[in-house]
Amino acid sequence: MPIVISGEIDLAPEARERALLDAKPLIEAALAEKGCVHYAWTADLSLPGRVHVFEEWETEADLAYHLSAEPYRDMAGHLASVGIKAAVTRKYRVDLTEPVYDPEGKPRADFFTAVQGQTL
Repeated sequence: MPIVISGEIDLAPEARERALLDAKPLIEAALAEKGCVHYAWTADLSLPGRVHVFEEWETEADLAYHLSAEPYRDMAGHLASVGIKAAVTRKYRVDLTEPVYDPEGKPRADFFTAVQGQTL
């Protein structure tokens, strides 16, 4: 079952750009790990010190490996060195995925391909 990580990290505004640039090798290393589908750290265009984190992992085992691996440990050290003001991260188990747009191109909030919790 896929797992999605979503979070926000607040840094001093003047430290954010350098923190993201210096994190690039660690982000690339995480992306190369087994089961990593997405691993993105991006600057919030409205809040000068905020970084948004978005990750997707194929399985819980893949995420468990990542959380014990060198890139994760090094990222924690990197963020500590630039000074985290606040951070919140959440993980979500994903039981169903489907496109936002139906075959006619209409955006849908409902899960239109699902029948009793199963995708067609």
